[in-house]
Amino acid sequence: MPIIVNLDVMLARRKMRSKELAERIGITEQNVSLLKSGKVKGVRFDTLALICEALDCQPGDILEYRDDAASTEPARRARG
Repeated sequence: MPIIVNLDVMLARRKMRSKELAERIGITEQNVSLLKSGKVKGVRFDTLALICEALDCQPGDILEYRDDAASTEPARRARG
């Protein structure tokens, strides 16, 4: 999937545990864990806003787009 979730990185930068984030934003630790692992299909904007507020960051600090085609392009050229 081309969207990478860097929530674990931001938690480490802010020296905050998943449990504390979950308590601050009102979701379960299990849901924070699912977000961190990228095993969710989406995140509500209001939840994202609460995460950003709690971690004092921007959505782009948490979510990253990586073009899968671009990352495999060198391998394609090598075969060609």
